[in-house]
Amino acid sequence: MSPLAAMLWLWGAWVVSWIIAASWSNLTVARPRLGSELTYRTTTIAGVVLLFVGGHRLDSGLKLWEVPPAASWCLVGLTVAGFAFCWWARIHLGRMWSSSVTRKADHHIVDTGPYALVRHPIYTGVIVAAAAMAVLKATPVAFAGWAVVILGFWFKARLEERFLRNELGPEAYDTYAKRTGMLFPCL
Repeated sequence: MSPLAAMLWLWGAWVVSWIIAASWSNLTVARPRLGSELTYRTTTIAGVVLLFVGGHRLDSGLKLWEVPPAASWCLVGLTVAGFAFCWWARIHLGRMWSSSVTRKADHHIVDTGPYALVRHPIYTGVIVAAAAMAVLKATPVAFAGWAVVILGFWFKARLEERFLRNELGPEAYDTYAKRTGMLFPCL
């Protein structure tokens, strides 16, 4: 199996496991207006398409570098680490997790475990795994896809934070936000 095939398998396994895990979630009691999620959803999907499908005509012959085999397998390991961080956060969040911006029954601010490192560790883990894919593919379109994925998660994180401040109260969330980076520690 090639490193790229291994990485694609990991992405597929993560997506399937994530869909299955969606069933262990509390009842949704509030969500933002449907249209407010359109920006992050379309941006993230565009980034994923660029990262994985790319513009094969745009990419042909534009590989920026060749990744040596040992480094390629290190990138596969980085993908595993990114998904492990996602799963740590998902398990730590428990039944309050949702794939979209929502407030679940018994929702509260979680600021322990991976949430003590960053406010959105699931997004951070996906960004790390996407970075590994972009470096392995080494094309301008893959890097553009990675950048657009980051932008999509930034849009989603901003929407989620505004929504949770309104739903849970700004005092507690603002205190948490001051001491914890949004997508990356210390940022």
